[in-house]
Amino acid sequence: MDACSWRVPRKIPIVKLTAAVGVLAVGLLFDDGDVVRLVLAAMVAAGLAGWAARDLIVPVRVAADTDGVTVLTGLAGRRRLAWSQIEGVRVDSRPRLGMRAETLEIDAGDQILVFSESDLGASPSDVAATLSRLSP
Repeated sequence: MDACSWRVPRKIPIVKLTAAVGVLAVGLLFDDGDVVRLVLAAMVAAGLAGWAARDLIVPVRVAADTDGVTVLTGLAGRRRLAWSQIEGVRVDSRPRLGMRAETLEIDAGDQILVFSESDLGASPSDVAATLSRLSP
């Protein structure tokens, strides 16, 4: 196993774009001549569209090889971490809304990078297992 990467599933930005169109449609339907309602709907729709655009432009959230891990930081930045810079990789599992929610946590010393299943397109447990096989 030389290199692996995990990305946002294609359906996630589609759902966000659909929600943006829906919010805008509801805003137009119920604006009743109120500019504030329309502006708020447009702002929410623009936020959702921007969030979806990020998923389409920079879909890969985590990539790893035998030398280290590259992670997405900020809106579209990348940070390369050598395995020596990574203090730990763990999966945090918590109850949320009546279900178990898992997140992958990569401890890089000065910050902890957190990725959900919707960020990775795979189970955080599976990603952590693959990362442990790749690390020296």
